[in-house]
Amino acid sequence: MRYTIVSDIGKKRAVNEDSATFISRDDSYQLAIVADGMGGHNAGDVASHMAVTHFEELFLKADAGHFASNESIEQWLVSTVKELNTTLYQYSLTHEDCQGMGTTLIAVLIDGDQTTICHVGDSRVYFVTQEGIRLVTRDHSYVNILVDNGEISEEEAESHPKKNYIIKSLGTESTIEPDSYKVKLVDDSYMLICSDGLSNKISNNDMHNIIMSSATIQEKGSQLVQLANDNGGEDNITLILLSKDLKEV
Repeated sequence: MRYTIVSDIGKKRAVNEDSATFISRDDSYQLAIVADGMGGHNAGDVASHMAVTHFEELFLKADAGHFASNESIEQWLVSTVKELNTTLYQYSLTHEDCQGMGTTLIAVLIDGDQTTICHVGDSRVYFVTQEGIRLVTRDHSYVNILVDNGEISEEEAESHPKKNYIIKSLGTESTIEPDSYKVKLVDDSYMLICSDGLSNKISNNDMHNIIMSSATIQEKGSQLVQLANDNGGEDNITLILLSKDLKEV
């Protein structure tokens, strides 16, 4: 699996509240994580950093039996996210300067061609092939409730003034129920994991054109972030681009 990580403060923010990492175990299991600290809350950078570092520790010390099947991987991811939620929530209660902190979270556990995704908030996962780009995750957002209730369309949701109002995040409530997804990677495919600082500023068509270009994977990551900045860069911008492209360098 080839990958690149890019995290940029953007053009308007004083602090980068995003965190990301990619971890490989000796037994070949891999984990990609993107967390976007809550911009309107205290210590969003603390929340995202804690989520990523604690998740990495738990992944590296987990017994391989947790990853013996797709079902056990999903169970481990969900239980780990719930455990992290409790850790962050309790930390916020006992540290006055961090009260109300929270973070989105995308965790992708890779087992060969099979990926299992655990998701909280409005950071996103896209699956990309030559044929097109598909949004895998569904934002935990106010506008998606409106869509589900038939009050607005999917197209209207993309430009709604309350698009960034999320209804679920890690660490802001005592309990949480994350969503999970499974995606099988194919040859010459990519997975883009990103914070909303990227997805809010770049069209699917532009994402697809950059990712499927002849540039290196590192160049593709940099070009995606640069375009988000060129289009305003109002938020922190973070991505992990994973490649199943056998020709990728």
